[in-house]
Amino acid sequence: QVQLVESGGGLVQAGGSLRLSCAASGRPFSTYTMGWFRQAPGKEREFVAAISFSGGNIDYADSVKGRFTISRDNAKNTVFLQMNSLKPEDTAVYYCVANQRGPRQFAYWGQGTQVTVSP
Repeated sequence: QVQLVESGGGLVQAGGSLRLSCAASGRPFSTYTMGWFRQAPGKEREFVAAISFSGGNIDYADSVKGRFTISRDNAKNTVFLQMNSLKPEDTAVYYCVANQRGPRQFAYWGQGTQVTVSP
């Protein structure tokens, strides 16, 4: 079984930055593409970013491209999401995901961490 635990969420003013972390446990971690989704209240979950095991293949949603950076440290079993130039519309619960099974489809999900961006 794989467990994903997000951290780093919080409250930030528009234009500010946050870095989310996701610590993974379980031996399959090193084989997994990992990524991030987010969900605002009353809205559908949406894809944010994904990164392959080697880091050589990265995918960003259009809404965050140029502002967010996904990275990973396989030695620490951790994936990161650096979020810069945050906007109020970035407010959501952010979920770490792992084990890509198709285009923007993942098998494992974390519990989520709240990100709130104030105007």
